Amino acid sequence: MGEAAQSPGKPPSSARRRAARIVALVAGATLLTGLLQATGASPSQAAAGSGSRTASVSVDSLTPRIPVKGDSVVISGKLTNDGKSAISHAHVGIRMPWGGALTTRSSIKSAASRTGYSNAEDGPEVPDQTSAVSDIPAGSHVSFSITVPVSALGLDDAGVYQLGVTLDGRTKAEPTTHVLGIKRTFLPWYGDAVTSGSKQTRISYLWPLTDRSHVAPRGDTDSQVSPIFMDDELATELGPGGRLRQMIDLARNLPVTWVVDPDLLASVEFMTKGYRVAGPGGDVTKTTAGTGGAVAKQWLNDLKIAVAGEQVIALPFGDTDIASLAHHGRKIPGAVGHLKTATALGLATTQTIFGGSQTADVAWPVDGAIDPSIVSVARAGGAKRIIARSDTFGDGDLSYTPNAARPIGGGTTAVVSDAILSTAFTGDMDDPQKVDLAVQSFIAQTLMITMEAPEKQRTVVVAPQRMPTAAQAQAMAQAIHYSTTAPWVSPVSFDDAAKAHPDAHANRKVPSSKAYPSSLRKQELPAEAFTWIESIQEHLNDFVVILTSPDHVTVPFRNAVLRSMSDSWRAVPSGSEDYRNAIGDYLTGLINAVHIIPKTTLTLSGRSGTIPVTVKNELGQPVKGLTLRLTSGTNIRLKIKNAEQPIAIEGGHTRTLKFQTTANANGTVKVSAALFTAKGVYASTGVGFEVHINKVTDLVMLIIGAGLLLLVLAGVRIYRQRKRRTDVDGTDDDGGENEEANGTDPGQPGDPATDTGQESPEPSPTGEKVDG
Repeated sequence: MGEAAQSPGKPPSSARRRAARIVALVAGATLLTGLLQATGASPSQAAAGSGSRTASVSVDSLTPRIPVKGDSVVISGKLTNDGKSAISHAHVGIRMPWGGALTTRSSIKSAASRTGYSNAEDGPEVPDQTSAVSDIPAGSHVSFSITVPVSALGLDDAGVYQLGVTLDGRTKAEPTTHVLGIKRTFLPWYGDAVTSGSKQTRISYLWPLTDRSHVAPRGDTDSQVSPIFMDDELATELGPGGRLRQMIDLARNLPVTWVVDPDLLASVEFMTKGYRVAGPGGDVTKTTAGTGGAVAKQWLNDLKIAVAGEQVIALPFGDTDIASLAHHGRKIPGAVGHLKTATALGLATTQTIFGGSQTADVAWPVDGAIDPSIVSVARAGGAKRIIARSDTFGDGDLSYTPNAARPIGGGTTAVVSDAILSTAFTGDMDDPQKVDLAVQSFIAQTLMITMEAPEKQRTVVVAPQRMPTAAQAQAMAQAIHYSTTAPWVSPVSFDDAAKAHPDAHANRKVPSSKAYPSSLRKQELPAEAFTWIESIQEHLNDFVVILTSPDHVTVPFRNAVLRSMSDSWRAVPSGSEDYRNAIGDYLTGLINAVHIIPKTTLTLSGRSGTIPVTVKNELGQPVKGLTLRLTSGTNIRLKIKNAEQPIAIEGGHTRTLKFQTTANANGTVKVSAALFTAKGVYASTGVGFEVHINKVTDLVMLIIGAGLLLLVLAGVRIYRQRKRRTDVDGTDDDGGENEEANGTDPGQPGDPATDTGQESPEPSPTGEKVDG
């Protein structure tokens, strides 16, 4: 944000002048020491453990955070001796700069980051407002608490005042009383400004509810089988003390706009209906029952209560990384279409779970960083409002913080969040001192925004980090609570902020691609990720045409692909690749679930016969529209008359088709069997086998014919001899009835075998013979 130029310090108020005279008369030696400190080595150059860095001052609590007339400010914390000798004759005091209230937002930030004492910047000690401290041995620490009446601080005008909490005392190396350590904090003072025509600052607070993906690629299903989660960590997050549990508890009574990843909602709803957890290493074949069903139900019910009456922004399903898509996937056919799908699915998911109406026309790129390509992709995905941030969408020399809404053309509004407020709690918030300073600085910044141009009502947006830790969320909740109770703040929804009248002087130019932060580019999904996604989609489209219930496959695959494009993978780049590989493995497994049973070498003893080929369907649904094709490697030697036959198989069953063949010569022929879809695409891995032909030759037939002729002639001769004996003897040999053997039907081409049910036929035995 732009800021006003630093104005000369105002003359001290009467109270401050009186304090200065008292300090000059009563504590001249102390002040002189401070001046010597100020004119000596600069705070940045002073060595730790000496001078004004001899001790560390920690401010863990300041109450009330927003004082009014008649209050007393209580400050407590800890004092640590970082020097080599004991600290004696010590006391804690409060120091305030000569110039009165701070005048710019940047002065708050710079004061908070300074270390070491400077008389010119920290001012004199407020008289008669000290608290004695016992001696502190080297390396030790003690607690302190000091109470100061607001009336003693000389707060005449509304504004943000710097308070320096100092430890004064003596050491062996420096035996005169001087400042040994300082910690700065801030006191917002509004006084009577609320009645003097100042207008409240309207603030929209976004409260993100997101998490990384937990559902395994093959675990998102709408069949009767319970879904599979990669781990059971979500149960911990939803349970007592968990991060997501606290996110609801902290914000349930705060005036916030909820920003929700619908994938999280869908995952929690899965848990309420029973789910499984993959085994070690993500092994989905060794699952155990999930443990979070009860906490998931409680969490989801409490969330519905918390969001009632508040605005809910539905992010694209899976929280699509729009910047990665814009920079690496925009030119890949079909890639942007996934964002459209994610947006529609995200809205449908939140409406199903929450009921009522939610907002889905909002894009939120990582850290609010945008450029023309990101804006273009966001628009293509259906966004009319894009959450940007002021550190990448600057306002030049503008002397005040303008409204968040900025029209950027094409019917799109950039809603520029305030960078200082939005990043106030990104650091380590486990330290009470850091929490107290962050919260107090946040409140002070909101007042400074108001005081920049008190006659102008401004509307700003606070968009914090996407996935705050529990400690960060606790600090955020404190800041929102106290700032919304301040008389200079009026909380509003995101919609209200986006509709605010744009400031004519605010920047509306989208930053160039070159201005996009390089640190964020390094975290993006690579182009290979989007190329891979489209390849997977093509294979999936080719496969599902054979399914009778394609939604049982397309729905989980669609969701898995959307999850693979999530912002959350920036924190774990290797996890993104692993997740994509798992999707590919799952699709390969589904395709190979419909397969031809392997065959061994067959023997054909004759001119013709039939070759049986068995296909197994291990899917949970019937398949149709397949063609089983048998191909001879040497068509001259072995010809297949009905080489292509349609086939349909029930789920979990097998089916055998028979192919009629004709042999023209002896030898071994390589034969391949393969399944194809109606589009001529391979439906699974083919099977190859050999057919050994042992056809009877013409010479053998001639010999057999000659032998048969000899048998006939011999029979005729025997008959004549018997007849002559009969004529001589007068007897008649009554022979039996002559029987004719029925030939065996070798089977017709394409005859289906009886459905084998749930069998799992083994490969055909070695030496199998072709039906002849």
